[in-house]
Amino acid sequence: MSILLKNGSLKGEKNVDILIEKDLIVKVAPGNSIKDDKAEVFDLTGLIVLPGLVDLHTHLREPGREDAETVATGSAAAARGGFTAVHAMANTLPVADTAGVVEQVWNLGRKVGLVDVYPIGAVTVGLKGENLAELSAMAESTARVRIFSDDGFCVSDSILMRRALEYVKAFDGVIAQHAQDPRLTQNAQMNESELSGKLGLTGWPAVAEEAIVARDVLLTEHVKSKLHICHASTAGTVEILRWAKEKKVNVTAEVTPHHLFLSEVHCQSYDAKFKVNPPLRTDKDIQELRKALAQGVIDVVATDHAPHPTEDKEGEWSSSSFGMTGLETALSVVATAMVETKLMSWSDVARVMSEKPAEIGQLSDHGRPIAENELANLCIVDPKVSWKVDAHDTQSLSSNNPFHDMTLKSKVVHTIFRGKFTMKSGQVQK
Repeated sequence: MSILLKNGSLKGEKNVDILIEKDLIVKVAPGNSIKDDKAEVFDLTGLIVLPGLVDLHTHLREPGREDAETVATGSAAAARGGFTAVHAMANTLPVADTAGVVEQVWNLGRKVGLVDVYPIGAVTVGLKGENLAELSAMAESTARVRIFSDDGFCVSDSILMRRALEYVKAFDGVIAQHAQDPRLTQNAQMNESELSGKLGLTGWPAVAEEAIVARDVLLTEHVKSKLHICHASTAGTVEILRWAKEKKVNVTAEVTPHHLFLSEVHCQSYDAKFKVNPPLRTDKDIQELRKALAQGVIDVVATDHAPHPTEDKEGEWSSSSFGMTGLETALSVVATAMVETKLMSWSDVARVMSEKPAEIGQLSDHGRPIAENELANLCIVDPKVSWKVDAHDTQSLSSNNPFHDMTLKSKVVHTIFRGKFTMKSGQVQK
């Protein structure tokens, strides 16, 4: 059966009708102009139509930590959040450092069929930072890996980082760096500041991130490769990225929804749902990150969706795991932080949450124009809704959502993946 979407606001700019047959958009026309008696009709009056969202940074935990998340539950959370493609990070058990593991994740994603799951390969064997992993084998596998990251760990060895940047040039790959000097962050618990001293928590200095970003920008410029900075979190990182863009270094960067919205002040509660890597920073950092995203200095929003079972997050702060969930709330957080504040338009949201991430990940089926003969990957949003987050109302296996009980603006109501509803009226279609 075909689907007819009536009178939706295309990226918040003009009202259109969209006719979908099988997996393709077959017609786009002015609002309330298409008639098709055989189609299932949905009135989208007052709703925003965006291309399906793309996440460059998702932890699906499978294989190895299926108690926290699986490809199936993570895919369901992604569909509920408006995503049609996610990139699964390499810090699984076993680590995604071989063709066999990335193909396992790739096949699991295809079997679930709610989103396209693209594995990210490890840069080094076992994420240990000692020897390069099988980068070429992963790139040539059925998963066709193009992004490599030791996420959770930094590739701190400069020689090794240079070799990785040089190696991936052969297949136009990109190194996604978790910028964190391991010596400067040893035993670190939260942002280094006056507040960390008051709370008695070991500080995580901004310079630990900025020093690695600066080094990697220079290395990338030197070897003429591609670098992506994961979860930028400081005003200093923004300054370095701005310089790098002016120098036309081939570097891109992401910011998470939580670093756009939450500050170190939330750590005062000692509630470990606010414990994250890199840590929540200051209000000044938040404002600079927002400005950088609006200006294109930071290219994309990525969730760093990091589910953990209850026992890993409800102990004392120092023994709790780093990370928070984010797939189901990402669009709403960005809308609240950036659209409601007039820093960005809905067209900008499409750019930073779909078009640019798909470009960085080299995805041919996502981040595409909403136009005839394009795959029907769509995210449909109600911009008028205000809603209170309930961390326990989730498709994820984990409920470590830092936005619990907070009120956010805008909400995803439908997700269409390859012409089929994966979420309809707020309900995931498994």
